[in-house]
Amino acid sequence: METDVNIPSAEECAVQIYNCSGQKFEPETACDLWTKILQHKWVLSEKLGRDAGIKVACLDFIENIENLSEGQREEKIRLLKELGAQMVEPSLWETISETQPPKQIVNKRIILPLTESHLARKHGVVPPKTIIFFGPPGTGKTYFVRGIAGVLRWWYIEISPSTLMEQGEEHLGANLKYLMEKVRSLDEVVVFIDEFEEIAASRENASRIEKSITNEFLKQVPLLKKQDNKILLICATNHIRQLDSALLRPGRFDCIIPVGGLDEQSRRTILEHYLSETNRGETDMDRIIDLTVGFTPADIEYVFQTVRQVAFERELIQKEDYRVTTETLLEMIGNVTPTLTDEIVEQFQQDCERYTRY
Repeated sequence: METDVNIPSAEECAVQIYNCSGQKFEPETACDLWTKILQHKWVLSEKLGRDAGIKVACLDFIENIENLSEGQREEKIRLLKELGAQMVEPSLWETISETQPPKQIVNKRIILPLTESHLARKHGVVPPKTIIFFGPPGTGKTYFVRGIAGVLRWWYIEISPSTLMEQGEEHLGANLKYLMEKVRSLDEVVVFIDEFEEIAASRENASRIEKSITNEFLKQVPLLKKQDNKILLICATNHIRQLDSALLRPGRFDCIIPVGGLDEQSRRTILEHYLSETNRGETDMDRIIDLTVGFTPADIEYVFQTVRQVAFERELIQKEDYRVTTETLLEMIGNVTPTLTDEIVEQFQQDCERYTRY
C-alpha cells in the first residue's frame, strides 16, 4: 500500500503547528491535533464562506477549542454556527483612520486592556464588557464593532431585533433571554446588537410588552457582566434619547461612546481605501475631500458603488480601458446628499455632552 505523500509525518505536524501558533507539542500529540485542526479548518471555512486558512484555523483551534472535551467542542461549534458567528479579518481595523472618532477611545479603553491583559491586571484596569455606540446613521458604528472583533481575533455575532421578533413581538423577551443564556456560555466573542432602541426603549408611556422586553434586558446585562469569560456586548443606536434611562446610568453599560462625522484625514483614509480597490486614474484627492464634507462612511461607500458600476458600463460600451478620475467622482458625488446636516450635527453634539461616558 502506497503512502500518501500529502500526509505529513508526526515531526512535520509538530513543525506546522509551531509555525502557525508558536506552541510546541510532542510529535505524537501534534499528529493527533493536526487531524482535528484540518477538520476545524473545514468547519470554519464552511461558516465563513471562504477558505479560512490553516494558520487561522490552527490558532482558533488551539486557543479556543483544543482543551475542550469532544462533546464540548462539538457543542461550541454547533452553537457558534447557530448564532451565525464569523471571524473578521484583523486588517479591517487598519482601514479606520486614527483620527476617526472614536478609534483612539476604543483602542485605549477596550482593545489595549484586553490585548495587554497582564499590564492591565498589574494596574487594576478592568476591561469593559458592555458598550453602547451612538450617533447619526451611516457613521460606521457596525464597521467599528467588526473592526474590534477582527483586531481581537474574537468571534463576531450580530443580533438583529427583527430576528428576535420573528415569532411575534410577544416572544421577543423569551427569545432575548434564550439568546443571552447561550451567549454567556461562549468565550472570546463580540456580540453586536444594532438598532438597540427597538429592544431597550424607555418604559415611560410604553406598552406592557415593550416594558417586559426592556425589563428582560435589564436583567440580562448584570448576568453577562458577572461571567469570567472574555465577551463584549456592544449595542448601537441612532436614537440614544429613546433608550430607557436605567440602561444609561453607570452600572449597566461600562462605556457609552459617540460615533460621529469624519474629519478631513478620516475621509482621506476611507477614500483612499475605496480607490485602492477601483480601476483608478488621476484623482485630485484634496478636491474630493473638500466636496465630501458631511459625508458618512456609508455615503462614501455608496458613491463608490455607483462609480464602479458606471466605470464598468462605460468600458463595456467604449471597448477600452476606463479609469476612474476626479471628474468621474465629482459627477457621482454631486448626486449624493450628505447625511450629516447642520441640525443632525447639533443634536449629536448635545447627545455627546449628555450621554458620553468612558
